[in-house]
Amino acid sequence: MTDPNPPNPPPHKVDNDDDSDSSSVASDLDLFADPENYYPPTPPPTTQQHTTLSGETITLHLVGHSPLEAHHLWNGARVVSDFFESSPSTTVSNRTVLELGAGAGLPSIITASLGAKKVVVTDFPDPDLVSTMWKNIYSCHLLNQDELNIAADGYVWGANPKHLIDHLKPVGEDRFDVLILADLLFRHSEHGNMLKTVRETMKKSREAKAYVVFCSYRPWLRHKDLAFFELAKEQGFLVEQILEKKMERPLFENDPGDEEVLKTVTGWILRWPEEVCEE
Repeated sequence: MTDPNPPNPPPHKVDNDDDSDSSSVASDLDLFADPENYYPPTPPPTTQQHTTLSGETITLHLVGHSPLEAHHLWNGARVVSDFFESSPSTTVSNRTVLELGAGAGLPSIITASLGAKKVVVTDFPDPDLVSTMWKNIYSCHLLNQDELNIAADGYVWGANPKHLIDHLKPVGEDRFDVLILADLLFRHSEHGNMLKTVRETMKKSREAKAYVVFCSYRPWLRHKDLAFFELAKEQGFLVEQILEKKMERPLFENDPGDEEVLKTVTGWILRWPEEVCEE
């Protein structure tokens, strides 16, 4: 996920620990230096595995902790990856692909392995996040390491996408056929910036699509997640739901809210209306 200051984070990330007490600080301490071990150690990097529909197992590296929630492999990323794998010729093969808020970059790696023309996988321009995406690219046995068709880059939603478009120069394109937004909609304040990026990077063709796949990890705010699609319609996009998948269990144990909502991943596409499309 890519908002550096996420509002109202998912309940499994809320930190209610606030035990600061200035009276407990010894008078002889340097007031401008933190005591030893004052901050808890940063969790080490972790790995998660994903098994493709064809039975291949991919090991994905994740940062140890991120306020951007990039230290999780989200259900939306798994579901959209399976969706592409189930029908690559009609979704990603021989197409240019841009993923936003990618974290580990699973959908991008899958699309690259399925014959995409060029894939650009992005997340917030934090060095650890970008290097982790590259690490997953270089370590994936499904990709042709001698002729990589995928690149990782940093990007803030709504910013100038020129450096992303520049990745397409070798294949002679200036916009993307496919955009991927997997489990991003809980960043309600960023919906406008996400759509700005879609407008500025998605090719104006009948076949171009933005795949928006998500789970409402805060069921009581699902209406705010879905408000993304109302905003998209207001901005002229055509919106269509294309999939719904019920996971065996919620991604996070003991999360509050309706368990059926917590297990349900839905997928949608945004398209340009006919009058906007270029021949």
